Amino acid sequence: MKTHDDDVPAVGSALIVGGGIGGLATAVALRRAGVAVTLVEKADEFGEVGAGLQLGPNATRILFGWGLESAIREVAVFPENLIARDALTNEELTRIPLDDAFVGRYGAPYCVIHRTDLHSLLLAEARRLGADLHVATEIVSVDTSAGTARTADGRTYSGDVVIGADGLRSSLRDRLVGDVPVNSGYVAYRGTIAVEDTGPISDDVVVWMAPHGHLVQYPLRRGELLNNVLVFRSDAFARGEEEYGGADELEERFGDCHPVVRRALDFVGKQRRWPLYDRVPTDDWSQGRVVLMGDAAHPMLQYLAQGCCQALEDASALGTIVGHDVAATDVGALFTAERAPRTAEVQSTARAFGDLCHREGDQARARNALLLARGRDDFSTIDWLYAPQSIPATA
Repeated sequence: MKTHDDDVPAVGSALIVGGGIGGLATAVALRRAGVAVTLVEKADEFGEVGAGLQLGPNATRILFGWGLESAIREVAVFPENLIARDALTNEELTRIPLDDAFVGRYGAPYCVIHRTDLHSLLLAEARRLGADLHVATEIVSVDTSAGTARTADGRTYSGDVVIGADGLRSSLRDRLVGDVPVNSGYVAYRGTIAVEDTGPISDDVVVWMAPHGHLVQYPLRRGELLNNVLVFRSDAFARGEEEYGGADELEERFGDCHPVVRRALDFVGKQRRWPLYDRVPTDDWSQGRVVLMGDAAHPMLQYLAQGCCQALEDASALGTIVGHDVAATDVGALFTAERAPRTAEVQSTARAFGDLCHREGDQARARNALLLARGRDDFSTIDWLYAPQSIPATA
């Protein structure tokens, strides 16, 4: 094992806490870098809850680079356009063609994929690469200086680094940062429906912008399903009510929208709502041998469709950093320096884009005029998000 001047070893092993998409992607990246990986997941089995994910070229570049292009193309849909519409009138406001010019500019395509499909293929790849995976294993304490973690029943796991990939309500973040998730006051309703029950659909990702709400639709699983996400601000939450964001509010919020939007109310499940949270950006992601990644480090609102994409960027950066044989105790600082400015910008811009989507009255009309004036070949507002980022600094 390589060591450094202070006798701290380079990273030969890693313990990953959390078996979601971010944790499994990190397992893949670290195994590709030659690091022995143990991953622990508190649930009784590996799995994901939810439906569709949008993967921008900043994410597909990484996945394709890991040799997963064929597996993704078997299950994903590659839409033709990103389109914004006014939810009251159905007027098209702008579109971004996801054509050869887009792929050439960013080095990879835009795709949409079922969350469980992406999770399954990352799980299979982590297993193929030899990651040691454990379920029903909840970590209750971590020694940040030693890189050890203990479960409730007394088992101990260790690694040269410990990576917290345990999501929005990360127990590891509680120990390092001590903040709490921020409730946006918005809730989401999600659902998929077989295309045979909807009639013809387009091969586009479409967002309908409504006053204090929006609808997103796109096809999934080779175009066999239509994915629907309805998001809206809860007035009951704003009034301080304990029960908020119910189906009655959902119906009321979109009641004045165009019929194509109102029809989507029948395509989402009413039995469950998802309150939308993020956290205030921070760069306090590491302590000793422990470092946070993904939603544990930088949970963000969904308005840029970048939560999963940024977790994949994190995983790739961690793989690059440990591949440079840096000291285990330096990984957190190097990773944070590389990733925190980027993710803070995405977090903050996601909030701002949500505000833009959800305008009403004169502000909505001003938004529409701005979007209508955009040229289809104008990429100035998305280059920062999709263009290749710099290689992590590992001096």
